[in-house]
Amino acid sequence: MQTSHSNVHSSAGSHILQNIQGHVVGQQVTNQHGVSYRHQQLVEDKVTIMHLPTEILAQIFLCCIPEDSDRTPAPHLDPRLLTTVCRRWREIALDMPSLWRKLRLEVGRGNWQQRAFCYDTYLKRSRGRQLSLTLECHNDDGKELRSLLQPYVNQISSLSFGLSFGASSCPVVAADFGGLEKLVMYTTGSNPALTIAHSVAHSITQLPPSMRTLKLTDLWLDLKMLSGFNPLAWVNLTNLEIVVDALNCFPCLLRLCPNLSSLTIIGMFSSVIETPEELPHSKLQSLRISGDLHLDWMGSLVLFDFITLPNLRAIEARDVGPWPHEAFKGFLTRSRCPLESLIFGGGVITTRQQLEEYGTLFPSLSVVTDPMRCSFYF
Repeated sequence: MQTSHSNVHSSAGSHILQNIQGHVVGQQVTNQHGVSYRHQQLVEDKVTIMHLPTEILAQIFLCCIPEDSDRTPAPHLDPRLLTTVCRRWREIALDMPSLWRKLRLEVGRGNWQQRAFCYDTYLKRSRGRQLSLTLECHNDDGKELRSLLQPYVNQISSLSFGLSFGASSCPVVAADFGGLEKLVMYTTGSNPALTIAHSVAHSITQLPPSMRTLKLTDLWLDLKMLSGFNPLAWVNLTNLEIVVDALNCFPCLLRLCPNLSSLTIIGMFSSVIETPEELPHSKLQSLRISGDLHLDWMGSLVLFDFITLPNLRAIEARDVGPWPHEAFKGFLTRSRCPLESLIFGGGVITTRQQLEEYGTLFPSLSVVTDPMRCSFYF
């Protein structure tokens, strides 16, 4: 009998969730914080769900907040909406710390004192839970931002940091966030990434021990910047996505990240790598590379002449020009890696004979050519 009731509640909860999301997405009324919703319809739904147990309502509330995104929820999924419907909804929502784990903060626009108060109230509701924050910075004044985040630095496990036009420096230092596991840094608007690359490099010269994932999606770093890092700066990273100005950064990255299992590298691959000795990396399993053919460079990708990756399982390449077939076969023989997947995207030049040869030499290897996979990964 208990199971039957549970199924009924779950079905009703699913129906109500659809109604909630439908009403909220059909936004028509906008409040002063930019949050839009149909308040009247939500109030009417209160009558429908009065009989639902608190546990079912809590599950519905959690389903409103996406868990699989780097960014914070859209305004129409802001949990603050749930507190405006009725007293019971407010009490349940405020008693759910998991609802308040994601927040997007803007710095440099509007009344900061007012927004900072709202942000702090929101963050306090997390009650010590891990936080996933997105920061959008529109100026260089990071003092107030650091003051706001200071009580929560050990709670923040995921941080997406966007620097827009008007900001020429990075106001946060990654090492200050003791519990940080994932950091994403990017630019917004028309701010040239090169103008703030040095500032960003300074902010990531040392990462907290908990850090595993670093994504620098459009910030061009060079060998000089990377070579200046402490050898132990990125030692705990397992996932790295980075844009570099030359292929000679690749050996440096492998040395900086001995525990790396996944690497996405984008850059101009026309440079010569001065690494005559063999460069092994025992942990790397996934390698994605993307060049820049807009430079009219049609040389040879020399990457596979010197690296040895005994644990590599997947490679994807885009915009690298002629594929170094012979060097790649030598790399596979030398590495003896369990390669399972080889994907050629747009801008990679191969021949049918080369593809057939891979199938003959490595029967278990899946080779895919997909010209629609073009340009950068980000």
